[in-house]
Amino acid sequence: MEFTGERVIPGQVEPDLWAEHLSRYRFAANVAKHLGRAADVLDIGCGAGYGTAVLAEGAASAIGIDFATEAIEYARANYPRPNLRFALGSATDLPFPDASFDLITAFEVIEHLADGARLLAEARRVLRSGGILLVSTPNRTYYAEARAEQGPNPFHVHEFTYEEFTNAVAVDFPAAVVLLQNHTDSFCFYDPQAALPCDAFIEAASGAPADAHFFLAVCSLKPVEHLRNFLYVPAATNLLRTRERHIGLLQNEVRALKLAIGELQADLQEAQAERDTMIAKFDELKLHLEEQNRWALRLDQELKQTSTDLTAVVTALDTAENTVVERTRWAQRLDRELNHCRELLRVIKTSYWLRLGQAFGLGPNLDATAIGEAENGGSGHNKNV
Repeated sequence: MEFTGERVIPGQVEPDLWAEHLSRYRFAANVAKHLGRAADVLDIGCGAGYGTAVLAEGAASAIGIDFATEAIEYARANYPRPNLRFALGSATDLPFPDASFDLITAFEVIEHLADGARLLAEARRVLRSGGILLVSTPNRTYYAEARAEQGPNPFHVHEFTYEEFTNAVAVDFPAAVVLLQNHTDSFCFYDPQAALPCDAFIEAASGAPADAHFFLAVCSLKPVEHLRNFLYVPAATNLLRTRERHIGLLQNEVRALKLAIGELQADLQEAQAERDTMIAKFDELKLHLEEQNRWALRLDQELKQTSTDLTAVVTALDTAENTVVERTRWAQRLDRELNHCRELLRVIKTSYWLRLGQAFGLGPNLDATAIGEAENGGSGHNKNV
């Protein structure tokens, strides 16, 4: 599996985050030691299974459940123990009979659920008399400030304030006590060559609930007499050196960011120069467009004038055409009349009475008339008509 920012994977997170999660399981293992018997333990939302394996070290049996198949497969592959098993299961519908466990843990689970009350009720159902449920959740007040820039955690459905969380667990567990989990400074004196017993002196464990990083509720039906404050020291290290190295990493990141900012500023200047060039080209194109618009207006006016002139020419042509048609019709009518007269003349020439009158020297000289027509091409006839 790969670390996505929410489910912790051993070896894939920085030491502080790892200790933050592992410390809860060490606290739970310490609580289990005071139950007076080897406990049957249930780890709800076991994730990668590292915490369930810690609980199994001193338990009669330990079961880890999670809704994610890949998490269960990872846990089974990495934590084989005879008293430990992992199974798919829902935090709000536990697949176990009533009164099955002495200790139940649900670390960083309830804020992921739309019905957190159902988890608490189911845990009470499967918890034995005198058993304990340990539930942890982030402090909404703290996270609202810490994640101001990033915004709310997208994996969380509902985060709790101290008052909300206290009231929520008290519904099913009237003797519940809500502890604060914080990362505090300490000084360690230890032998690096031997595993000596460790004594702890806690000068003060104070702080307002609103300032806490996490809440951890110890839930039971009656007060837990052996409950005490708990100090978890991770694999001994020089916290100051760790922080100095972390500061060094942050300084490297700051230098990298400054370099990136310098490159971005150079890119910005280049972009501004390109912008200025584009603005100049835009202004040039704008002037050219305005000139083209003026030319188009002039052309439009010329086209309108040409259209007017063409309309006048077309009107004149129509008038001339009408005149030609009218005169053609007039000429055709005259031609028909001429042909008619010629036909009458032919009839007259062939008339018996005309020939008889000519024999006696009487009547018109039609041959002279015909000669006149031939010479004038019929125009004299047209004029007479």
